[in-house]
Amino acid sequence: MKLTPSKINMFLFSKLPSAWLCGVRLKTINEKICITTVTHKWINQNPFNSMYFAVQSMASELSTGAIVMKEINDSGQKISMLVAENSSAFHKKAKGKITFTCEDVNLVKENIQQCLKSPEGQKFWMTSIAKNESGEVVSEFKFLWTVRKK
Repeated sequence: MKLTPSKINMFLFSKLPSAWLCGVRLKTINEKICITTVTHKWINQNPFNSMYFAVQSMASELSTGAIVMKEINDSGQKISMLVAENSSAFHKKAKGKITFTCEDVNLVKENIQQCLKSPEGQKFWMTSIAKNESGEVVSEFKFLWTVRKK
């Protein structure tokens, strides 16, 4: 089964309803990039009139995790995936539509291939950059993903 933005967004609705309700959506996933978006609204605000950091974290995790899901799906193998660590930096208030971009597709492909060869599994850091509508970097997230053949 090919993973598409609409299929992953339905997954969000059924398995991660808090992300869905906050407006997190996958827009693009392909061989080079994964893009998610979320728009600052009442449901995802903080007391400082900007987007709550946890909502940004959900959108950024999806921009990295969807790539991992896609590459596992494309491998045809049973592989578990889990976030082991994460870090973030916030540069500006997140207002309006925020776009989260991850370009680590080749990194994931390489680690999935290594995972299939090794019983220990693999760990790798992925980065998601969040920008506002003006193209300014709002925040940066890094996730340490672990993958292991089942």
